[in-house]
Order: sequence, then structure tokens, then C-alpha cells
Amino acid sequence: MTSPSDAGMKTQKTNKVAVQLPPPPPQAWAGALLPGLGHLLTGRAVDGVGLLLNTGVLVWALFGVGRLMERLGAPGTPGFAWHPYVAILAFLGAGALLWRRAVTYAKGPRPRDPDAPERQLDIIGRQFVKNRVGVMGGYCVIAMILMALLAPFIAPFDPDAIDVGEKLAGPSWGYLMGTDEFRRDIFSRVMYGGRISLSIGFIAVFLAGTIGTTVGAIAGFYGGWLDKLLMWFTDMIISLPRLVLLLAIVGFFRAAGAQSLFLIVFILGLTGWMGIARIVRSQVLSLKEQEFVQASRALGLTSGRIILRHLVPNTLAPIIVYGSLAIGSTILVEASLSFLGLGVPPPTATWGSIVNEGREHLRSAWWITLFPGLMIVFAVMSFNLLGDGLRDALDPKLRGRE
Repeated sequence: MTSPSDAGMKTQKTNKVAVQLPPPPPQAWAGALLPGLGHLLTGRAVDGVGLLLNTGVLVWALFGVGRLMERLGAPGTPGFAWHPYVAILAFLGAGALLWRRAVTYAKGPRPRDPDAPERQLDIIGRQFVKNRVGVMGGYCVIAMILMALLAPFIAPFDPDAIDVGEKLAGPSWGYLMGTDEFRRDIFSRVMYGGRISLSIGFIAVFLAGTIGTTVGAIAGFYGGWLDKLLMWFTDMIISLPRLVLLLAIVGFFRAAGAQSLFLIVFILGLTGWMGIARIVRSQVLSLKEQEFVQASRALGLTSGRIILRHLVPNTLAPIIVYGSLAIGSTILVEASLSFLGLGVPPPTATWGSIVNEGREHLRSAWWITLFPGLMIVFAVMSFNLLGDGLRDALDPKLRGRE
């Protein structure tokens, strides 16, 4: 038999309905025609400008479809044969995501169950969008990556092709960023150079994050002499000037071709893990005294399983923030090495190597150095803004700050 209290509880649960937030104005459907336009017309200026920026990159790429088809049938420069296929996949994927974002916004938010627990990812996302500067930095990062991936669409020439124009010609409609002393198109080299520079930044930071997380987690969890030894080694590496250490290592292990590129990535990763290691260690020292870790030990879980399944996932927030900030600084370090002649060897284009090539013509051909230098500044600034936004969203102490 059902008691009156149980019947009342059932009636109360039945009366609860999902919360339906009001849909955006009809102007939001303009985004289905041009992603970002619907956001802009409904007052969401930052999202509108950011989406229109990325949509503009896709529209720009459409004008290079014929050029891309020619490159698919041509043998091309060794090492660049796979680039057109990457560009096609990036174009289709980015287009689908942009239009999906625009249509989803026009349809309005989904009904939300008031009794359903809110996911941590939803909380972080809601806090992140409050930081409009960080959101704009994220859109700039996406646009920059998209331009690098779509280089076979956008770049009018092969980046290593010589005699494509006049020697040291200034910026014009035919050569947007001018040409260098070998009559190569600077704009094409900057577009393709973004692929190398951004790849070095992402891969080197991933390698540094993996090493730093491993060292910090082991040192913080086990403690004792192992902690002292690992932190002593970490402090010793931090005390060495990074640029001097990089110059010594690169100069000693000098390589050519693709080996030099792998060497640069490997060295940048090996010399950039110390900060992450110290952050992870401090987090693990606090987390290992929590009740869930004590419960895991009582259940007989191994130390490795506790570290991988319980401790490391709880340290991802500061790692993500540190990594987003480190990508910009790593790109800057690679540019410094290239400027000193110890980066990726020519003719492979990176932003730093193009700046290095133009330093002898700073007065007569300033455009060779200016445009790749601006791309470096734009990349570092965008990643720093994105990192600041992620920091505020992931740190519970900063979530309530305006």
C-alpha cells in the first residue's frame, strides 16, 4: 500500500518540468547563411566577430580551389605532397563545425532538467565565455590554425619556388607580402611556415607536459629521497639559462633536413618541462592526503593506478592553462633559434627563419621581416589571451571575479 507521503512525493516529481530558456531572436537564423552573422545581429559581438573571422578564412580558401586541384595532380615539392589532402579535410571539418555552431545557436538552448546535476565541463564552459577577451583569443587561435591548415588553398605559390616574381618586390596585389632576394613569395612562405611553427609549439609543449607531469606526479606521490632527487634535478635544469642551453645542445647535435626539425622539437620539449613538474608536484602533495586516495589504497589499488586514474586527472586544470601559455612562448623560442641561424635549416620556412632571412634587408626590404614578425606577435598574444581565459575558468578561486 502506498503511503500518503510517497504519493505526495510522486506528485511533486511529476509536476516538475524541464526549464526552457527563451530562444534567441529570429535574426539568429542569419547564421545559417553565414556563420557568425546571427550572433552579430543578436548582440553577441565577440562570438559574431570570431565566427565571421573563421568563416572569412573558409570563404577565402574557396577562391583557391582551382589552385588546389592543380597541386593534387602535380608532383609538388618533396615533403609537401600530403598537404593538399590535409587542407581538404580541414576545410570540410571546419565548415561543418561552424555551420553546426550557427544552427545550434539559432535553435536555442535545450530544455534543462532542474534536478539533473550540472556537469563540471558545463560549469567551466559557462565561466570561460564570461571572459570575452579569452574567448576572442580562442577564436584567433582557431583562425590562425585554420589558415595554416588551408595553406594549399590560400597560398598562391609553392613556398620554396624561386623566380615567381621580381627580386625584393614590395607588397602588391600579386604578392601580398612582397618577395625576397630569391624571388620567392613571402605570403606563401608565411602561410606554410605557420604549419611548421605551430606544429613545433604544440608537439614540444605536449612532450614537455608529458615529462613534467610524470616527474611531478612521481615526486609528489612517493616523496622521500626520490622527491628530493627529482626536485634537485629540476632545480638544476631551471637554474640554467634556457636559451644558452638550447644553443649549446642544438650546436652540438647539429643535423640537416627533417632530422633537424625533430631535433628542435625534442630539445624544446626536454628544456620546457620543469615548470609543469613543479605545478603537478604541488597538486599531488595536496591530493594524496585526500579521502578518495586513502580509500583507493584501502581497496588495494597499486600506486601506478592511483597516480594515473585518480591523481593525474585532478591536476589537468593547471596543466592545460600552463600548456596554453607555453605554446606561445615555445613559438617565440623557436623563432629566436631560427633568427640566430640554429633553427630549422633552409629552405624550410618557419616564421623565425623568414625573419632571419630578412635581417640583411631591413632597410631596403622591410616586408620580409615585418609580416612573419607580426604573425609571431599575433600567435603569442592569442595563446596568452586564451590561457588567461582558461585560467579564470578552471580556477575555482577566480570564477566569481569580474
